[in-house]
Amino acid sequence: MNGLVLVLPLLIPLLGAILLLGFARSLRFQRVGTVVIASLLMAAAGWLVYEVDCKGVIAIQIGDWAAPFGITLVADRLGAIMVAVSALMGLAVGIFSIADIDDDRVKKKFFPVFFVLLFGVNGAFLTGDLFNLYVWFEVMLISSFVLIGLGGKKDELEGGIKYVSLNLFSSVLFLAAVGILYGEVGTLNMADLAVKLENYPEVNLIISTSMLLLVAFCIKAAVFPFFFWLPASYHTPPAAVSAIFAGLLTKVGVYALIRSQTLIFRPIFDEVQVILIWLAIITMITGVLGAARHFEMRRILSFHIVSQIGYMVLALAFMTPLALAAAIFYVVHHIIVKTNLFLVSGIVLHKKGTSDLALVGGLYKSAPLLAALFFIPAFSLGGIPPLSGFWAKFAVVKSGLEIGEWIAVGAALAVGVLTLFSMTKIWGEAFWKAQPKPTADFTATDRPTPFVMIAPVVLLAAATLFIGLYGNGLFAFSERAAEQLFDNREYISTVLPQGGGTK
Repeated sequence: MNGLVLVLPLLIPLLGAILLLGFARSLRFQRVGTVVIASLLMAAAGWLVYEVDCKGVIAIQIGDWAAPFGITLVADRLGAIMVAVSALMGLAVGIFSIADIDDDRVKKKFFPVFFVLLFGVNGAFLTGDLFNLYVWFEVMLISSFVLIGLGGKKDELEGGIKYVSLNLFSSVLFLAAVGILYGEVGTLNMADLAVKLENYPEVNLIISTSMLLLVAFCIKAAVFPFFFWLPASYHTPPAAVSAIFAGLLTKVGVYALIRSQTLIFRPIFDEVQVILIWLAIITMITGVLGAARHFEMRRILSFHIVSQIGYMVLALAFMTPLALAAAIFYVVHHIIVKTNLFLVSGIVLHKKGTSDLALVGGLYKSAPLLAALFFIPAFSLGGIPPLSGFWAKFAVVKSGLEIGEWIAVGAALAVGVLTLFSMTKIWGEAFWKAQPKPTADFTATDRPTPFVMIAPVVLLAAATLFIGLYGNGLFAFSERAAEQLFDNREYISTVLPQGGGTK
């Protein structure tokens, strides 16, 4: 049973992609099949969360090769909740894509590639091996590059090249670190590495390797100064692609940071803690200032991804049980909110023909439901109580105050105010002001919004409200997940029941 619950989140998107390829000529089958496959994935992810929360860490060895020599799949509470929230985003974006993705992209195998991306994301969350984490990253990179450039437009290809170039550099650093670790320690199983590095004599070598991985994961997560690929690329593809990227891809980088720093490099964390704190502070500030400068919805939202990543990294850097719980809660909250905001921007683009705030207006009167649906995730991102963003920021700030990180806390509070300013800018320009008069170059449309575009936005807005109003359950789960991270003995003993291997 453990094997099935761990393998299903990988088998469903993989087999779904193969099935959709087999019926590639039927556009209707592609769209309907996507919703069915995504629903099955959501059910499998929910089962995984239930099993892990009730039974603790679950692990299997593929091919029955004992760890650390074989391929390990493992899920603790952090991995399980990440799989669940990625499945939810897959379902929401899959429904939205029915209307947002044109027939030409569907014919070019958009939906199979979409599920290959989810396959890679879930693999990254469930792998117990550093080399296989690298492999899953490459699956994500290839499929995401295809999704960006599928339309063949100049701006999409330009954005895709910027995206893939820096991420390939990240992959080179990742692979170099993996090679050094394997050559020195003789294992890449993360639990085995945790055992062997606990009292490893070559501290400087381990610190240098951890720095290589830190940079590689910071590039994936869009942490300062490696963030510029994100706002240069995320506004170019269709809204459905931007939404799934915004929700998931950088969070895989954050997940890798959390996993590596709490499990593999925990003995030397003191050496990197100050670096992480200052990277987080500068990331928050840089992202929010970039958002304040721009006037196009998806560019603003892209810079806010960078800014909010800073909060997650800051919570990791505090490295207390409350801070780790705050980081997990923040990641879940942000995935839901940011995906939803990009979906809203897609509706604005569909309805008005542009998402440039200078050319859009009057949506409060012409689309009051859309205005309400924007208000919920936007002001949650800004940290307005009682929405989920308030509790996420509150937990980060509280954990910082407990350990006396006054500068970091002050920066977090200031960035929260500036985030609210950016959200009110979008609200004031797109929704509150009157529709600007037509120009010689542009005349706004007023197209009706299909139900399949509104439905996932309603679903994610409801999730945001639920987390805000009834978030005790999720935060309690986050605290239990943080306990597993803070005390990793259960993870290690589950993966290595007979103890670690030898070099």
